Amino acid sequence: MWCCRKGNLVHYTKVISSHIRESRHREALAVFKHIHSSLTLPLDPHVFSLILKSCTSLSLTILATSIHSHSTKSSFLPHNSFLSSSLLHFYGTSLSLPQAHQLFLETLNPNVVVWNTIISLYAHSHHTCAALQLFHSIDVPPNESTFNPIIAALAANDGPLVAVRFYRRMIELNLRPRLITLLALLPASVAIAALNLVKEIHGYAVRNWIDPHHQLSSGLVEAYGRCGCLAYSNSVFRRMDQKDVVAWSCVISANALHGEARTALEVFKEMELAGVRPDGITFLGVLKACSHAGLDDEALWYFRRMSVEYGVEPNSDHYSCLVDVLGRAGRLQEAYEVIKEMPVKVTAKAWGALLGACRNFGELKLAEIAGRALAEVEPENAANYVLLAKMYASVGRMDEAERVRRKMKERGVKATTGSSWVVYSKS
Repeated sequence: MWCCRKGNLVHYTKVISSHIRESRHREALAVFKHIHSSLTLPLDPHVFSLILKSCTSLSLTILATSIHSHSTKSSFLPHNSFLSSSLLHFYGTSLSLPQAHQLFLETLNPNVVVWNTIISLYAHSHHTCAALQLFHSIDVPPNESTFNPIIAALAANDGPLVAVRFYRRMIELNLRPRLITLLALLPASVAIAALNLVKEIHGYAVRNWIDPHHQLSSGLVEAYGRCGCLAYSNSVFRRMDQKDVVAWSCVISANALHGEARTALEVFKEMELAGVRPDGITFLGVLKACSHAGLDDEALWYFRRMSVEYGVEPNSDHYSCLVDVLGRAGRLQEAYEVIKEMPVKVTAKAWGALLGACRNFGELKLAEIAGRALAEVEPENAANYVLLAKMYASVGRMDEAERVRRKMKERGVKATTGSSWVVYSKS
């Protein structure tokens, strides 16, 4: 028990550290309070840096600022980078980035730990440009932790090519990517459909014994599937020792994406037999599989099971997918009824699926309803106007077709020019 009277600061520090590792922050604070109020032990910077983690987790502003004040008076801050880093993290997470940045500017000769903290704070707060500016102004040799938040932020914010360049720069500096690096890089690889990079990540993980990690394996299942390599996606999945709901959902979605609907549904049955409870993402993959294969009755069955058997409430994506399934099967009125009865906000996906189905089956009346709704939901999408105008023209209603084109012009909506792209590699 922590209350033993050993009077040894090292002992109490280990107890606090143990509590924090297990996220028992209130217990850690109780030990800290005991040291501070009952014992005549000098508190050192390491204890403060530990307790600041609990302050961050529990948003204890008064205690954290008191620690800051005490650390300043005791001259701890100029000499302890971990304490400075902990304070930076607290201010950036619990108070504000400007306050954290001001503390960073007041830090004398910040080392790489402090630089990494401020860069990470900006990157995780979606201030990617500011994080990049800090990265380019760093005046100490960077390490792996300097690159990781930048790569993750770029991959998540429409900068996948730049994320890959940062990864290459990291390799050039002989820095070894870790699990967190690979997890951040996979979405960037998928965004640019870089199958060779996915294979490179996979090979590196195997060579460095990172490969068995379930989170990385699930990411590889998804990445291979989305980059057009279904065989590798299934292979990675089958070799996984521990398959959680994420892994099962990824392989179901991969097979659905490639039109292997029956395989996706068989995998779903395996998942149920394995006792893994499906979630909303799993059912979205199942519904997409039904959509690609024209399995409308099966889609309705799975949709009902979702809420009745598993208590998963359908969201707008599930409803949109169901509309798409019914629309592809020519059950347009049923699809429209699904839209009318949706308990959540009807999105452009649902109306777009109905409009596309109406075009395929020549259903002009429902197409007009969907077209009007889309003009309200996403008035800047030229495809909706063009599709409706073509439907009018196909039945000889040229006046209505011209009216739609005129409305499109009045609103300044322009059809985007078709384009394609490739990823070029010298290797």
